[in-house]
Amino acid sequence: MTTRIRNGRIIDPANDRDEIGDLLIVDGKIADGIAREADEEIDASGLIVAPGLIDIHVHLREPGFGWKETIESGARAAAAGGFTTIVCMPNTSPVADSPSTIAWIKQRAAQVASVNVLPSGAISRNIAGEELAPIAALAQSGAVAVTDDGKCIQNHELMRRAVEYARMVGIPVLDHCQDYHLVGDGVVNEGRWSTSLGLPGWPCAGEEMIVMRNILLAELCDHDIHCQHVSCAGSVRLMREARARGVKITGEVCPHHIALTDDAVRNFDTNAKMNPPLRSQQDRDALIEGIADGTLTILASDHAPHATFEKEVEFDRAPFGIVGLETELGLFLDLLVHKPRAIDLPRVIEMFTVEPAKLLKLNSGALSAGAPADVTLIDPDLEWTVQPERFHSASRNTPFSGWQLKGRAVRTIVSGRTVWQLER
Repeated sequence: MTTRIRNGRIIDPANDRDEIGDLLIVDGKIADGIAREADEEIDASGLIVAPGLIDIHVHLREPGFGWKETIESGARAAAAGGFTTIVCMPNTSPVADSPSTIAWIKQRAAQVASVNVLPSGAISRNIAGEELAPIAALAQSGAVAVTDDGKCIQNHELMRRAVEYARMVGIPVLDHCQDYHLVGDGVVNEGRWSTSLGLPGWPCAGEEMIVMRNILLAELCDHDIHCQHVSCAGSVRLMREARARGVKITGEVCPHHIALTDDAVRNFDTNAKMNPPLRSQQDRDALIEGIADGTLTILASDHAPHATFEKEVEFDRAPFGIVGLETELGLFLDLLVHKPRAIDLPRVIEMFTVEPAKLLKLNSGALSAGAPADVTLIDPDLEWTVQPERFHSASRNTPFSGWQLKGRAVRTIVSGRTVWQLER
């Protein structure tokens, strides 16, 4: 099977390529040259032809919570967002803290997923933060990283040993940065709105304390620790200084933390309740600055689906999280490229491809000859409206309903096969 994508702007940061041209796919892999005849031709005039986008922070909820999301529905949502590879978090039921659960996820994904689904394993057994999971066995069974996402290990000695084991098997540690003693029962950012609404506050120090811990352990163990969903100005400042010294610390930004501030909770909208919480305008500005100067290297969704009945309760009883796979690319393009520009389009693509592939040591994120033909076609100027009722995800919990965005994926190709295409 031969496919030629014609006349697109090929942006391939891994190979320092940004030009108008054609891309050839032969038998599911990127090929050199241009075929005179192809079984399929795709006209990409006016579109960006990018390596398949990667999201390293996705909750697929399966096994155990299929009413929120399944591997199949989450993969469809990923494809509709332009993502060809997603990394699923281990806070399922049972927790992905054993090789058998990792194997089940991989087998299920092979059966039903339209995109590449890569499992992560838990750092601790039952993500309880008390005893290490078998990290080496998890890596051998296919886990591309370890994390207790949704929870945070408070025992620094245990975390040190986890990083050392992860270094031995060559996978990164991803950490949800939350000091329980400082955060307590906080549900919104500590500040004006926590006081006005009478809701328990969540100080930035609760994140920054663990970011500092991770910097110290990354330096001590000389291994990669990745801070998930960074939300605070102090975290950016700490990471900037550490990275300047060569410490192997990285961080990601989620779209909601630069699209919204804690003003969004003023009406007790549970769709604006997330972990970590929406922060102040100062924090938002610091995150964008951290993206612009390269301190924060990866963009991710923290796709966290919940059923409608779970969110339609009192604010402090509602679960944390929002869906994000189908809106994140549009939000990042709109907020970082179009108004006003913080980074250019090639850097956005690099943060969705090269950077996550480098952290996780993946054979993806590039349009190199012989690489799997995972390709995302993007219309950077397409104006569209977020309509949750049209989501492919099994859940609809988003604060962005009705938002007007500019830029979105229009076609997603996995191993040379179109798995989703925008209906015009």
